[in-house]
Amino acid sequence: MNKKVIGVLFLLMALCIGVLLYGNVGQAVQPNEIYVSPVGNDKNEGSKSEPLKTIQHAVNLAKPGTTVFIRGGNYNEQIVLKNSGQKDAPIVIKAYPNEKVTIDGKGVNVSWDYQGLISIHDKSYVTIDGLEIKNYTTRQQDLVPIGISVSGSGKGIHILHNHIHHIETQHHEGNAHGIAVYGTKAPEAIEDIVISGNTLEDMKLGVSEALVLNGNVSNFKVTNNIVRRNNNIGIDAIGFEGVSPNEAYDQARNGIISGNTVYQISSFGNPAYGNEYSAGGIYVDGGKRIIIENNKVFQSDIGIEAASEHSGKSTSEITIQNNWIYENRSAGIAIGGYDAERGNTINSIITDNILYKNDTKFQDAGQLLIQYNTKDNRIENNIMVAGDSNLLISNPFKKNDGNKINHNVYYLDKGEKETRWIWETEEITGFTNYKLRSLQDRNSVFKKPTFADESKYDFR
Repeated sequence: MNKKVIGVLFLLMALCIGVLLYGNVGQAVQPNEIYVSPVGNDKNEGSKSEPLKTIQHAVNLAKPGTTVFIRGGNYNEQIVLKNSGQKDAPIVIKAYPNEKVTIDGKGVNVSWDYQGLISIHDKSYVTIDGLEIKNYTTRQQDLVPIGISVSGSGKGIHILHNHIHHIETQHHEGNAHGIAVYGTKAPEAIEDIVISGNTLEDMKLGVSEALVLNGNVSNFKVTNNIVRRNNNIGIDAIGFEGVSPNEAYDQARNGIISGNTVYQISSFGNPAYGNEYSAGGIYVDGGKRIIIENNKVFQSDIGIEAASEHSGKSTSEITIQNNWIYENRSAGIAIGGYDAERGNTINSIITDNILYKNDTKFQDAGQLLIQYNTKDNRIENNIMVAGDSNLLISNPFKKNDGNKINHNVYYLDKGEKETRWIWETEEITGFTNYKLRSLQDRNSVFKKPTFADESKYDFR
């Protein structure tokens, strides 16, 4: 046969194989990529040139190693993950580079409890990256709208760079979350979770939290998020609420909450709380072995709180270090049960924090609030500057044991003799008198700290 004819035959064969493998020649279908667009069609093949229309259809097709690229536009749907990825081949659902993708819950019903606009149940190795998620609401008390919901058990869930807002309960005793991780099985946990670079704002949460890890959740990282303008708790790690079927596993634990900026978090005006200033910017309620570090928490109700709301149960081994906590309405840092019917905080460390002019609403909480039944905690190497309430440490309960407070710096512009302290129900005026009465802070000093730029809240 003529060599030229043979060459043409080989070329035709190659073209046929290309069409079979890749679809239209010139626009190859990448086996690890699925594309979605508002102008697509779910009968398409899912290539960049022939995208699908719905995110759910793309997710149904996704297998380990698949990236679902969502083109810019508005998607009015709920997404439920059907498959898991693998450790070295996750399923990634992300916005196409430099395009704005909005999942809009307007008019979408919350049809079952704890349903997210994106729901990940009993799945592993899934990444959600770069989406705007908004306008998901309910008026029903027994339904909980969530922006991104993770539940059951699983590993390797990454929630990155999403913008979540206007998730709302419109019932006066309802619940809502921006991001919720509920470990509802045992002994299998939800573990190796990363929640990073997200913005969660402008949500009506009822009695719940903007970002929560609850129940059997272990080995988590909550880092570099912005949480602001929400009407209840900002970031919360919770235990002892019966989320896990086995109490031995019913605690968020072994986590890091780091580098977050949390502000304007307040329950004041929330129908579930009325005129209370009780929302923590960062809260650990019943968790254990958690590091809270390098966060900025300001203009909220309570800056950072490590407590237990459940009688006989302890929040334990919490390290609160190197945080800037300023101008919050109640306490800068609070530990222990808020009344004698609650649990306690034990074996925790509060060190190297800046606590600056908190208690702006004169709640008798001061820079540091030591509540009911705190035991064996160390509070050292902090700088505490009182504001207009003059109050530095408030310890209004007599039931405390083994706490050590030392090597701190205290200051009030009005002078040492005007400082207020509450120690075991007794109010004390003056730093010297406080040390004599409390037998604490033997090596601490009253001294004006030198910050890089106090007027701009640069506390280096």
